[in-house]
Amino acid sequence: MTPTTTTAVSGQLSLFGTDPWWLVLLKAVFTFAFLVVTVLIAIVWERKVVAWMQLRIGPNRHGPWGMLQSLADGVKLALKEDLVVTGADKVVYVLAPIVCVIPAFMAFAVIPFGPAGHEVSIFGTRTTMQLTDLPIGLLYILATASVGIYGIVLAGWSSGSTYPLLGGLRSAAQMISYEIAMGLSFAAVFIYSKSMSTSEIVGAQHDKWFVLLLPVSFLVYIVAMVGETNRAPFDLPEAEGELVGGFNTEYSSLKFAMFMLAEYVNMVTVSAVATTLFLGGWRAPWPISTFWEGANHGWWPILWFVIKVQLLLFFFIWLRGTLPRLRYDQFMKLGWKVLIPVSLVWLVLVATVRALRNEGYDFSKVVLYVGAPVVVVLLLSLVWDVFRRKDKPALHRPQEVFDPMAGGFPVPPMPGQQLPPVPRRPSRIPASPAQVEAPKQDGEPEQDGEPAEPAAVGGGTSNPKGADGA
Repeated sequence: MTPTTTTAVSGQLSLFGTDPWWLVLLKAVFTFAFLVVTVLIAIVWERKVVAWMQLRIGPNRHGPWGMLQSLADGVKLALKEDLVVTGADKVVYVLAPIVCVIPAFMAFAVIPFGPAGHEVSIFGTRTTMQLTDLPIGLLYILATASVGIYGIVLAGWSSGSTYPLLGGLRSAAQMISYEIAMGLSFAAVFIYSKSMSTSEIVGAQHDKWFVLLLPVSFLVYIVAMVGETNRAPFDLPEAEGELVGGFNTEYSSLKFAMFMLAEYVNMVTVSAVATTLFLGGWRAPWPISTFWEGANHGWWPILWFVIKVQLLLFFFIWLRGTLPRLRYDQFMKLGWKVLIPVSLVWLVLVATVRALRNEGYDFSKVVLYVGAPVVVVLLLSLVWDVFRRKDKPALHRPQEVFDPMAGGFPVPPMPGQQLPPVPRRPSRIPASPAQVEAPKQDGEPEQDGEPAEPAAVGGGTSNPKGADGA
């Protein structure tokens, strides 16, 4: 960015904090209503899209084309019996859904719906199209997301049951694994935008979106946001096939509804963060912004922002209808052995490029100084991998004896172990004529110690058509 642009962007934070109290309250109510309505639409949209992918009809009973299905589900959950498990820690058991759902709404407070300038008027008062902004807005989003995960962990622990506890532990592992990768993808954006404020990050994308400048960070964030929201194929904390429902197994009625609401609100929040960081935020797409100067002014930015968020929500739905759930070891391997190392290497490259550009080096020298070491490292790794494959063949070690019933109940084998062969009973299918030997007379001794073949079924002879060959 030029010095003039940097000065203009750094002054945007001074526009916040000057609204009257009634306007702040109105903005907060609008943000809450926007999230709730978006969640209701997203639930119906998900059921419709997945039904279309699976050649089904989907919801079509409540309202026109089934559009009121989400509202009917909410009423149904509210009217269900609210149970409290006898062995649960009742205080934590009741507080866990609240801890889970409130941070999901709080994170949206710093998301910009439009430009930071006082371009819109609400009841005669000029204001910004954002509830508030902070110099460390993205760190605030990460902090609130972490608190929301604790609601899931406490729900699993306080239920007093094995399966919810496993779901809560899995959720804690997901939080540690994928928030690291998410934070590293944020760091690359900080380097390019020179700010942690959401409004300033959108302002830094006035000429080119960061998805084009930081494609690796965008891909890492997309994978990490799916893991953070516990959505398929990363819905391991609530894997119904192995945990009966996961951390929310012992919850019902409105408490269960609050967990579902938090999940979908988190989907909207992470989609809005991806839009803000990488997709230009409220800015109009490239073809529109070139011939329509007013596309990024007035109330129009809300439209572009909502379209981008809905496209990312469709991406969540697409993943759920396409990919099966990962195994837990695959999930952890992806987080620790793929996303985090790739993010670290990419962050070093981004920092090096920005440092060289700030020193005045032209693009060709930057490519030479950064690209040449990367190519050398890749070639060395390729050569090492080729020679490693030419090493002596691995020795065939005797496989470890494995007893699947050693613990009193059947368990699957670990890598390197093999189940013992299953005993098979002899086949009852009659042998073919070519495999059947001539019948021996009664009392004739056996040859080579082998028993005589049994007579064919039904005829008393080895000929399946009968004794006369008819």
